[in-house]
Amino acid sequence: MDFGKVADRDIPYIDFTLPKDGESVHQILLGKAGDTKYHVGCSKWGRKEWLGMIYPPKTKESDFLAEYAKHFECIELNAVFYSIPPPGLLTKWYDMIKRPGFLFFPKMTRTITHIKRLKDVEAPLGMFMEAVSDLKEYLGPILIQIGDQFPSKSFNDLETFVDLLPKENKYVIELRHPEFFADREDVLNLFMANNIGWAITDASGRRDVLHMELTVPEIYIRFIGNGGDHRQSDYDRVDAWVERLKVWSNKGLNSVYFIVHHHNEQDTPRLADYVIKQFNKHLGSAIPELNFIEPRQ
Repeated sequence: MDFGKVADRDIPYIDFTLPKDGESVHQILLGKAGDTKYHVGCSKWGRKEWLGMIYPPKTKESDFLAEYAKHFECIELNAVFYSIPPPGLLTKWYDMIKRPGFLFFPKMTRTITHIKRLKDVEAPLGMFMEAVSDLKEYLGPILIQIGDQFPSKSFNDLETFVDLLPKENKYVIELRHPEFFADREDVLNLFMANNIGWAITDASGRRDVLHMELTVPEIYIRFIGNGGDHRQSDYDRVDAWVERLKVWSNKGLNSVYFIVHHHNEQDTPRLADYVIKQFNKHLGSAIPELNFIEPRQ
């Protein structure tokens, strides 16, 4: 995960303050506190660095997903971003999950989003949707990441693409080109009209993508930590999100999907565990904490 990465020496000088709420928040949240559901997970499970940390030391790579699901209730499925999965693969992954309520958030294949840039994608879109349907009740919102080479002048292509999406699924779109954050009206109207979430990415080097808008009464947050010597600043950033989510929850936010990333994935379980602890303590969630094999640092 290199998006928004900055040199270590620059991190202490970044203003990590969360921006104020966008105007859409007041349109979407109606001021009625509800029972917000919280989901915290990672973007990968195949990390050998987690052997002896949360995976038993001799765990085979083929069993990593099953071990991951013992600790987490959801995952952003980046594995399907690189190619449309062959028949049977997602059924195999489905069968490895023994945790009721587990959710996969599949990331739409780059063939559609980055290579074809949303044009003439009926065939690969159909193949992708058929593949992820094998996740059955474990299928959560589908993440559609649109790269930073896709500018606002291509908005018509985005509109056409949204019309193609099967209506029975949930979708979250992540935009990265700076133009979309300078002029948001068209995006807000499109996403609201089609019940599509607008993902928020919290990255050190791209503070502009913290748009703080809501287009549905749910929020999908991709939190990219720095880790290492900057672990405390990551925790402080999480604390700021807890305060904001408390406000939004009291105004009627239905669901929070909080996905923890790291430029170096070694620290990801510890950061995710901190997120879970803070959500449980301050937001009233009841997410099981991680079971670390080694002493926590």
